[in-house]
Amino acid sequence: MSGKIIGLGGIFFKSPDQKKLIDWYRQMLDLEMEDWGISLPIPEVASKNYQVFSVFSESTNYFADNKSFMINLMVDDLDAFLDKLRSRDIPIIRQESIEFGKFAWILDLDGNKLELWEPVKLRKQLR
Repeated sequence: MSGKIIGLGGIFFKSPDQKKLIDWYRQMLDLEMEDWGISLPIPEVASKNYQVFSVFSESTNYFADNKSFMINLMVDDLDAFLDKLRSRDIPIIRQESIEFGKFAWILDLDGNKLELWEPVKLRKQLR
């Protein structure tokens, strides 16, 4: 052991209606959450597992209004996942494809911005 950070351990945030928001994540994003949360496995991404930890400027407009964070969720097939969200009447704020993969953004029930990410290495590996 060398005593260093090796990855993101979790994301924790408050909600004015915890139960309602947990139910939204269960129903809309198919996350099998317990009342305490969920453990998500890290998928193999071209033999390299990685997560992003990033600090943004206070003036960024990348997050939802009046929020100091955004949650990034890795997905295995963004197009299929977006089709599922559209069938549940969840508006897609924006989509783009760049060198790091495919991205889309939605808001949860509390107005928290969720960034959905299909890494390019995962796309190549799965297809």
